[in-house]
Amino acid sequence: MSRRRLLVTGATGTIATRILPDLAERYDLVLLDVKSTDREGNTVEGVIEADLLDRNRDNYRSHFEGVDAVLHCAFIQDGHFDYYDPDRFWMENDNVRMAYNVMQVCQEADVRRLVVMSSNHASDYYEHLIWGDKMEFVTPEMIPLSDNFYGWAKVSYESLGFVFACGGAGGRKLQNVHLRIGGPRETDIDNCGTDLKKMHRALGAYLSVRDEVQLVVKSIETDDIEDANGIPFHAFYGISGNTHRFWSIQNARDVIGYSPEDDSAVRFADKIQVITNAATE
Repeated sequence: MSRRRLLVTGATGTIATRILPDLAERYDLVLLDVKSTDREGNTVEGVIEADLLDRNRDNYRSHFEGVDAVLHCAFIQDGHFDYYDPDRFWMENDNVRMAYNVMQVCQEADVRRLVVMSSNHASDYYEHLIWGDKMEFVTPEMIPLSDNFYGWAKVSYESLGFVFACGGAGGRKLQNVHLRIGGPRETDIDNCGTDLKKMHRALGAYLSVRDEVQLVVKSIETDDIEDANGIPFHAFYGISGNTHRFWSIQNARDVIGYSPEDDSAVRFADKIQVITNAATE
């Protein structure tokens, strides 16, 4: 059986680079980014420099041709780290425009499936309710609501994806999955002090490398992702099988057979003990 050809946008970014070695073992990769170095200045081998904000899709269309699936990780970050900064709207507007270009060129190049690295911030509003003891759990079926520009952009990605999945834009249904990535780091637990809710958040959002790889691979390779109405679109929360989770991963289990191997309660058991002891002294 021939290997699938996978195109990865934003290939030098943190979300992509942590899983590229595993993806390279499984797929023939096409790597795109606006630069060939990662955040530390290290060269990422094989990266093709391309500007996906360019409205002339002919300038990068050839990279998408003959590709089975696209993993869209590209993201513009120009220094506006405050999610509520009014100037951040314009940066996020560019991210939405780029997502549109990627979806449109996938449609035009007859790419079978698009997997988008979205974010848990698409549902930020609900977190205020959770940590205010007004809600306990969030599911992907709930209307995505965010109170900041970063989250708004992720909601917009998903809404655009649904448009393309319905088939009206371009005449065929572009299959797409949006992964609301949680905390893809090993360090969040170290920044909790004695705040038990902050610890709960860090533990609940944790995503290990091998679970990220599994989630991406199954999102790419599961044959049938149509919903009950025949629309090939889903949003899954990108977290491990955490005992402390406050986002549901049940639909990922049901649709693509996601079976996470890691649990932050086990991974960070020693640190949890230290934090809880200090908080109750």
